[in-house]
Amino acid sequence: MTALSDFVQHAQHGDVHVLRLANPPVNTLRTEIRAGLHAGLAAAQAVGAKAVVLIGSGRMFCAGAEMTEFGKPRQPPSLTEVFDAIEGFPGVVVAAIHGSALGGGLELALACHARVAAPGAMVGLPEVKRGFVPGAGGTQRLPRLIGPEEAAKIIISGDPVPAEKAVKLGFVDAVIEGDLEAGAVAWAKAAIGKTFTLARNRTDKVGGQDPAAFEAVVAGLLKRSRGQESPKGCAEAVRASFTLPFEEGLAKERDLFATLVAGEQSKALRHIFFGEREVLRILGMPAEAKSLPVERLVVIGGGTMGGGIAMSAANNGVPVTIVETSEEALQKGLARCHANWERTVASGRLSQADYETRKALLTGSTDFEGTVAKADLVIEAVFENMAVKKEVFARLDKAARPGVVLASNTSTLSIDEIASATSRPELVVGMHFFSPANVMRLLENVRGAASSWATIATATEFGKRIGKLPVLVGNCDGFVGNRMTGKRGPQVEKLLLEGCLPADIDKVMEGYGMAMGPLATGDLAGLDIGAAVRKARGTVAPVADAVVALGRYGQKTGKGWYMYDEKRNRLPDPEVEKIILDVAEKMQVRRRRISDEEILDRMLLPMVNEGARILEEGIAYRSIDIDVIFINGFGWPAFRGGPMFWADTQGLKTVRDKLARYAEATNDANLKPTALIEKLAAEGGTFAGMGR
Repeated sequence: MTALSDFVQHAQHGDVHVLRLANPPVNTLRTEIRAGLHAGLAAAQAVGAKAVVLIGSGRMFCAGAEMTEFGKPRQPPSLTEVFDAIEGFPGVVVAAIHGSALGGGLELALACHARVAAPGAMVGLPEVKRGFVPGAGGTQRLPRLIGPEEAAKIIISGDPVPAEKAVKLGFVDAVIEGDLEAGAVAWAKAAIGKTFTLARNRTDKVGGQDPAAFEAVVAGLLKRSRGQESPKGCAEAVRASFTLPFEEGLAKERDLFATLVAGEQSKALRHIFFGEREVLRILGMPAEAKSLPVERLVVIGGGTMGGGIAMSAANNGVPVTIVETSEEALQKGLARCHANWERTVASGRLSQADYETRKALLTGSTDFEGTVAKADLVIEAVFENMAVKKEVFARLDKAARPGVVLASNTSTLSIDEIASATSRPELVVGMHFFSPANVMRLLENVRGAASSWATIATATEFGKRIGKLPVLVGNCDGFVGNRMTGKRGPQVEKLLLEGCLPADIDKVMEGYGMAMGPLATGDLAGLDIGAAVRKARGTVAPVADAVVALGRYGQKTGKGWYMYDEKRNRLPDPEVEKIILDVAEKMQVRRRRISDEEILDRMLLPMVNEGARILEEGIAYRSIDIDVIFINGFGWPAFRGGPMFWADTQGLKTVRDKLARYAEATNDANLKPTALIEKLAAEGGTFAGMGR
């Protein structure tokens, strides 16, 4: 195989030529790849090739556009020019897909005369998840191959499908077992002389489309994307595939792409896309720091959190043992895990064989010392009480082998104090999973004062191994996420006293994109939990305390901030309104109408200000760490980019001025602008630009 460039290699097998994308591991369509493909097609045509196979190197065919080129002047050739060369080639051009073909990678394949794939290869158009529509013909070619309704499902969801399903749908021609390149060359050789109708010229799937059927499918898909612009843009682009000629549809797609990619939502989604990679680079970690080997995990506690952690391990092939204090508690915990998996099997999202594999990896024991002695990593997930945690860690220290990392799943408590119960503080770390632990992706790894780099590397690598996104944070009360959300509580109380009802606050936050507003979330978690925390800290919340005093603990009692019917639908409750009015009158607070804009500001600004304190203290190392934590652990809409991204888009001078105004108006000292915000506002800086 000869190199046309450093990025595309060219080989000849008689009448069939092979062009290999050589920008591993993911072969993004950077300028050099496009140029190499364009030159390779011209070279093959010049010597009379009758077929060309496009194939990838590394772990996949092609991951699509090179997003670092967005916003920069595009260098020729464009993807359109490459596609014109493919579609104008006087023979058959076959895309041979392994790993995955995503975004522009699939669009490249769709421009070919035919597509073949290795077993299990994944194909999709995930651009919607980056805040824009496919921009190289995907919304026009895919519907012409499989019909607008099926195409809309793939494009609006952004979820890839396996090659086997793509064959059934009709946009992959064959799955090839064995060596993909050899199989693709043989397939192309057999296809020489056959007639292939390019996707752009197909009309059988888009002619006579029932608009009502399409709109019904789209309406169902858009329900899942409240407030997000790109799914609507995708629907509009796919609609053009059966209402406009091909070239006009392409022009419509390009206009939608250009508008959306320049918008705030796309910038936010790309901020998170790159941020989720950046947070894995731990600042200051020496190159020689290596993760300790983990072949067996032991989880102490089989409750909701412990069971979820254990399931995450088994889901990813790690043998795990749950340790409980009694056989009854153990069997209850194991049964909960099994029931979760069984529901997934029933839904069709897990095969029976995979369930049996996971079930075999999960065991249980009541033998604390004997089980812990065999562990390579121990994660404690017992009751959130310091005395209990320290007692458990003292036992773990004696039972675990020397050199084994001991982790706590605490959500608020000091890792340093927990570590003080052991003789190995350098091997103690926080691993704060989010509930439900078998579902939520975020893992806040908490570095104690004595935690070694090897311990941190172990927590990081093990988190990645079990499908989590680990973000390293420092040790303080509540760490990053819980500490920041806790600071909006006083403003919730003040808003209720000054003029809001629970539904007013939740409506604004859900309109912003949150899955649930803060009061509905409180009802789900249990208002008694928050009351217990306030009592332990010696703080009061007059309205919330009055609600809890009436036994209104949330969904579990059928009443909280709202009342709930038998299907747990939330309904406004006049009793809560009366509680709020009575407390406001008792505290002599004059109520007024509060605008949605003010509600949003007073919900977000306390968190931003606390985020700035967290950065000042080094608890979070970068603002992107905070944003990634909120997107992946707290239901923050990814298309909003996170609280610190939001603050940057407002402008830190505006943030500073609003904080100062609300601090004075509401007598909330927590809203006094931090020194960091004052500094960045004065300099015209941003959180994202710190340290760059």
